[in-house]
This record gives sequence, structure tokens and C-alpha cells, in this order.
Amino acid sequence: MFGYILKRLLQMIPTLIGVSILSFILIHAVPGDPARMMAGQQASEKDVEMMRDRLGLNQPLYQQYGNYVAHLVQGDLGKSIRSNRPVMEEIKTRFPITIKLTVFAVLLMIVFGLFAGIFSATKPNSLADNSTMMISLFGISMPVFWLGIMLILIFSYYLHWLPSGGNDGIKYFILPAVTLGLSSSAILARLTRSSMLEVTNQDFVRTARAKGVKEQMVVYKHTLANAAIPIVTVIGLEFGHLLGGAVLTETVFSMNGLGRFIIQSIQFRDYPAIQGCVLFVATLFVLVNLIVDLSYGLLDPRVKYE
Repeated sequence: MFGYILKRLLQMIPTLIGVSILSFILIHAVPGDPARMMAGQQASEKDVEMMRDRLGLNQPLYQQYGNYVAHLVQGDLGKSIRSNRPVMEEIKTRFPITIKLTVFAVLLMIVFGLFAGIFSATKPNSLADNSTMMISLFGISMPVFWLGIMLILIFSYYLHWLPSGGNDGIKYFILPAVTLGLSSSAILARLTRSSMLEVTNQDFVRTARAKGVKEQMVVYKHTLANAAIPIVTVIGLEFGHLLGGAVLTETVFSMNGLGRFIIQSIQFRDYPAIQGCVLFVATLFVLVNLIVDLSYGLLDPRVKYE
């Protein structure tokens, strides 16, 4: 197990290097001059040039990337051009909001997705099954920003039940979590249904029913337990998807999290902030996938790590 974990951690290095190179190239390919934004639109060309020198933007791209990597290996993600604060401090300030939103969305996804998938799998091809899958297809099809606006309109503007924006308490996370987790719930529901139906047709499930095992025990102990690996895989992948989806959700609900910070950094062409946030999120995504892979051994003793 230790050797497998070490191998996977070493495999992270080329992955993150590739992410850093790709994000660096794409960021610098976007039109816009952060030096001009920092100096102001009314600044002279001389002032802009001085600002560009101070930010190191006059250096060749390979040299800028080399400087970035040299600081990165020391744990320094650089300073935000917009706020002049270390990028790591900005992440530490804003990430708790984003991870709280993501965790709430994942919990909602697991509860509703698993319930809907199990419910459909136990009543295949029935009216209840078809209705549940139709609703899940509707959930997958809805754009996040549209759903967020509709929820604000209904529950904040008309009913005045929940706040439309901010992040000052648990109630501020309800609408954003529903917005973020609904489409993932629909995906999990459809996968749970198909995985359970595949296991249901196997001999050991028919044998359990023939022996008179209670249907509830057959569903949860035999069927769901043996369909758990693909379900857990999707939950892990959706966690990364939800973490990235927080960018739009936090913007719609005016939450001061990491996602909104990334949007503001892109608008301002804040290169160090964008690169630092992208690398941070990519690292989390890789670690979550490692945890998911390690959970396979707990779910199925036949899985061996080499």
C-alpha cells in the first residue's frame, strides 16, 4: 500500500508540471495587459513600461516561467498583481468558503443521487423509474447559472425565505449548494441505477433471493455493495467537477470564495493569482482521485495495490 501511494504521489509531479505549463501558456495568450490595468488607462506609455518592468513582463516567456517555477519549488505562488498580497494568503482566506460550498453540494449529490438511483433500480421500467430518470435528465440539462438565477428569483425575491448572496452563515450556502449539486445528483442517480441493474442480473443476487433473504438486505448488502466502485469513482470525479463549478456559482451568488477570486483575477489579467489557483485546484483534484482509488480496497477485498 505504501509503495502504491508513493508511486501515485510521484506521478503527480509530471501531471502538475503539465498543468502549470498549459495554464501559463493559455494565460499569456489571452489579450490584455496587466501593466496597463495596474497603471491606469490614463497613464503614459513610460509609466506603463515601468510597471511592466516591475512586474517582470518584459522578460521572455521562458524566463518568466523559469522564475515562476523557481519560486514554486520553495512553496511561493507569487504575489497577486491586483491586491499585492501573496497568492497563498488569498487562497487561505477564500478557500474555506469554496470547500464548504463543495462539501455541501457533494452531500446533497450523494443523498439525492443515491436515493433516486436505488429507487429507480428497485422498480425498473416502471412509471416511477421513468419519471425519476426524466427528472434526472432535466437536472443534467440545466445550466448552473440559469438554475442559480431561478432559485434566487423564487426563494429570495418572491418568497424571501433565503438570502440571494453572501457567505455569512449556513443559510447562505443552501441555494448555492442546491445549484451546484443538482446536476451531479442527476448524474449519480443514473449511474447508480445502471450499476445496480447490472449487478441485479448476476447469479449471487438471484441466489440470495431464492434463499429468502429480505429484499432490503438484497438491495443494500448484495446489490449496492457490489455496485459501489463505479459509484464511488463518479463521486470522486464529481467532487473535482463541483470544485471547478464553484467559479460560476460563487459569481452568481456573490460569494467571496476561490471561484469568484479566479474570475476577478482573469478579468484583471492577474497572472500569478490565476496560475496559483489553477495549480492549487489541480493538486486537490489529483489528491481526491488518489483517495478514491485507495477506497476501492475497502469496498472490494479483491482489489490489490501494486
